[in-house]
Amino acid sequence: MPARADLRNVAIVAHVDHGKTTLVDAMLWQTGAFRANQDVAERVLDSNDLEREKGITILAKNTAVRYAGVKINIVDTPGHADFGGEVERGLTMVDGVLLLVDASEGPLPQTRFVLRKALEARLPVILVVNKVDRPDARVAEVVDETYELFLDLDAREDQIDFPIVYTNARAGWASVDPDTAGTDLKPLFELLVDHIPAPTYDESHPLQALVTNLDASPYVGRLAICRIRHGTINKGQTVAWCRADGSVERVRVTELYVSEALERVDAAAAGPGEVVAIAGLPGVTIGETLADPDDARPLPVITIDEPSLAMTIGINTSPLAGAEGTKLTARLVKSRLDAELVGNVSLRVLPTERPDAWEVQGRGELQLAVLVETMRREGFELTVGKPQVVTRDIDGKLHEPVERVAIDVPEDYLGVVTQLLALRKGRMEQMVNHGTGWVRMEYVVPARGLIGFRTEFLTETRGTGILHHVFEGYEPWTGELRTRRAGSLVADRRGVTTTYALLNLQERGELLVGPGVEVYEGMVVGENARAEDMDVNPTKERKLTNMRSSTAEELVRLTPPRTMSLEQALEFIADDECVEITPASVRLRKVVLDASQRGRLRHSRKQPRD
Repeated sequence: MPARADLRNVAIVAHVDHGKTTLVDAMLWQTGAFRANQDVAERVLDSNDLEREKGITILAKNTAVRYAGVKINIVDTPGHADFGGEVERGLTMVDGVLLLVDASEGPLPQTRFVLRKALEARLPVILVVNKVDRPDARVAEVVDETYELFLDLDAREDQIDFPIVYTNARAGWASVDPDTAGTDLKPLFELLVDHIPAPTYDESHPLQALVTNLDASPYVGRLAICRIRHGTINKGQTVAWCRADGSVERVRVTELYVSEALERVDAAAAGPGEVVAIAGLPGVTIGETLADPDDARPLPVITIDEPSLAMTIGINTSPLAGAEGTKLTARLVKSRLDAELVGNVSLRVLPTERPDAWEVQGRGELQLAVLVETMRREGFELTVGKPQVVTRDIDGKLHEPVERVAIDVPEDYLGVVTQLLALRKGRMEQMVNHGTGWVRMEYVVPARGLIGFRTEFLTETRGTGILHHVFEGYEPWTGELRTRRAGSLVADRRGVTTTYALLNLQERGELLVGPGVEVYEGMVVGENARAEDMDVNPTKERKLTNMRSSTAEELVRLTPPRTMSLEQALEFIADDECVEITPASVRLRKVVLDASQRGRLRHSRKQPRD
């Protein structure tokens, strides 16, 4: 089959924070994408506000560079397992992958996930050992660990024989010798052009292009991002749109764009192997095919791993609803969730018993929290329930998702972390002491045991521990887990919190609100030191008398309250609690606000059944 020697399509895959987006920055700079005096943000592809705040990649993006007459289309993928759907889509657009591994941390759970997907797609791999300048770099051991990972994932012989390049992405150099620092990325570009195969196509085959991603333009509407398999697409051409429901519709390509560095530029035509953006298909979705109108042959739909976590998202039902947001109704929430489904293939939205709440299923807490955070920034007020795992019935037995967890901790905390994971029914698979005072442990843990684990883990390791986890598979249900030991301090009336009341309450536990905050009955205002919930009055005012006292005007010192981010709030809540989210606030509350009703429910659960 003929190949396009002037084109290469490659995806950069790695664990989070191993330097993918930084490497793309260096590739863009060294191929002349920017002027020498141009002011360019660091990690330029992380353009989303949330990506910049969190310092992670959330959405897969593509860019293009030119080297020695060859155009290289680069797909930058997220490093979190929660956004694995983006990785799976990105791999359908490319002919090879750059696998980045940190020279100190080595292969981590997400490295295993992305590599497994690349090997299943039979894509050739180039190993890039990044951050070789780190003082704790252990390059030779990391390369050996990567070989072990390939063998563990049943890679074929030709896949195991991969080339290796050593880089410092921040400084912008690459070298094929681990002991010699390079001057630029030329060795990486040459290896990429030589080792990643050029796109092949059949000259006699009719047009086929698979829609792998979506974007939007304020001028031309929805854009379908496609990889052309065979044939050529011309601007203004009529093509057959093979839809997901099996129907075929003739549409006209109104605009055609190709990537050049960070810009999308107009193109009159695009040939096989090219990654293009097409306008003119208003209702197009991911996985559909554009084909020849006279001989429409749809391509197989992209298969995405099933979701493993679910949570309920509904309208805000608290007494303070409507005070801070602008989008409050069930109709607006449902239409926003439906819009998210169009571009996010790894999500599912299912109805619940209530007409104003929906069950949203995804890959993990972070993915669902990013969705909720995006919605709150758009002006939505929401009530979000505690994340729950999505169980399956396999051969008549209940199975639950389990996660592979990699933990790096100082040796001093080995005992406490082992104890924490034993409570969560964790199973140790491996433990390695590198001799540097740090221990790496690998566990397989039920996914529901990890909900709320990160906060407790960081507290117990004094913020020094590093935790990563990725979906492993389904295993039989492990039984009851008790993960949160403390109860809640719950407000028993509506009002504004006072310093006098909080001073007395802070002896009972840790406060989540400060003075001068409006609260309502059923709102969680603190964490109780004991296991049960306690109804408290945080609005109690000091009774004034007309008697003077020398000690009455003493300065009252309150312990600062614990402020929680959205992710921390979702991890913290108990099964009978939920999170109220508005554009300005994150409040914790009971699902049932009325104290007497909660008491009756608790009493009915305790009573033995006949």
